[in-house]
Amino acid sequence: MKNLFVLSMNLLLFFSACQMEVAPPEAIWPVPDENQLAWHDREQYAFIHFTTNTFTGKEWGYGDESPSIFNPTAFDAEQWVTTIQEAGLKGLILTCKHHDGFCLWPSAYTEHSVKNSPFRDGQGDVVKEVSDACRRHGLFFGVYLSPWDRNFAQYAAPEYISYYRNQLTELLSNYGEVSEVWFDGANGGDGYYGGARERRKIDNRTYYDWPNTHTIVRKLAPQAVIFSDAGPDIRWCGNESGFSGETNWNTLSVDTLYPGKPDINRLLNNGSQDGTSWVPAEVDVSIRPGWFYHETEDDEVRTPENLLKCYLESVGRGSNFLLNLPPDRRGQIHEKDVKALRAWKQLLDATFSKNLAANAPVSADTYRGKSKQYAAANVTDGDKDTYWATDDHVRSGSLEIDLGKYQKISYVLIQEYIRLGQRVRQFNVEAWKDKAWEIIATGTTIGHKRILPIEAVEASKLRINIMDAKACPLIATVEVY
Repeated sequence: MKNLFVLSMNLLLFFSACQMEVAPPEAIWPVPDENQLAWHDREQYAFIHFTTNTFTGKEWGYGDESPSIFNPTAFDAEQWVTTIQEAGLKGLILTCKHHDGFCLWPSAYTEHSVKNSPFRDGQGDVVKEVSDACRRHGLFFGVYLSPWDRNFAQYAAPEYISYYRNQLTELLSNYGEVSEVWFDGANGGDGYYGGARERRKIDNRTYYDWPNTHTIVRKLAPQAVIFSDAGPDIRWCGNESGFSGETNWNTLSVDTLYPGKPDINRLLNNGSQDGTSWVPAEVDVSIRPGWFYHETEDDEVRTPENLLKCYLESVGRGSNFLLNLPPDRRGQIHEKDVKALRAWKQLLDATFSKNLAANAPVSADTYRGKSKQYAAANVTDGDKDTYWATDDHVRSGSLEIDLGKYQKISYVLIQEYIRLGQRVRQFNVEAWKDKAWEIIATGTTIGHKRILPIEAVEASKLRINIMDAKACPLIATVEVY
């Protein structure tokens, strides 16, 4: 009997060791790098448009505005940052220079800046005050530097590229850690241009020599992601209306994109499942009709319900949500904007306060190597670094979640384990009601996060069916609200 016991124990140890040695799935390229993974986790943050336009009522300044008009009477970076933090936003991107060329910091390379304004008696530095406030409150800080400059006399000539890179170097060298660098797609047109007052055109595929500008960012801000219409790290979503595509691949072949490409906005909105680079979408939209503050728009602030819709159609479709909050002429985020943000935060908290699937029992029709490391329970354990996976040759499968009793369901949240690539092409969600399964939602891509609004249904169990994937599916999280 003793020998039999020893043999049994050895067999148990052997099988346990076999389970521990089940190899993880191989990555499906492309995959996100560490900076992009950190960006995905930020999910939502603020855009701040603030310059001479705030005082002229324009959206695009011509470049001939006098610095003397920039005079916020009660500028308060602390108010910006606390408002943003209370709204649940993770940081902000500041328009350090818009198309008018006016600089919110005392740049050594131009007189068209705050150093020649009444702000802080010419000793002010908006970029410093905002970046310092972000650090005090644990928010990330990003910079926007418009490639187009309607003030600079040598715009469209080679001299401007040196000027632009010098200003970028100032921003990335003097204001602490920068987490995102935002390059706008507006390029060339009419402007002041140092008094020339003419229209200038550039070839935006070659003029800026972007690869060498990106090298400056990589050197001075190695932790930053770079945004532009087509990356290299983060892409535009193809609209300024607050949504990304219901089908939304994080991948794109950036070398195939060019200005005027047919249907380019749809491609940016949806991505490409065969894309050769990881370039996820960022959804930029303003809380008001304009990007800069205009008093006439005080009654046109987005409602909390509309902001929730934008959240569901951006973060809820695997993109990040960049919400513009334009400070007013005082230099503060307006009370009506603050009120909408607070109500939106309350609505978000109420909607996603109780995860009905937290630690709920889960079963799967298949899982990788029959190893606990890849079992179904990983999707409800609250750990984003564990996941359910199938064997390599299995590209479909089902997860069944037992909610314990009949409960009202309005949202289902699903996340892939994107460290190893985006995989799912098609899925659906079924609810157990009236002793039968009923499809309550369908979808294509999942990515970092997919939130599916459900027409309210009472159910005791849910089933997530992965119907097709590029490779064995990896699901990290399922939550139910």
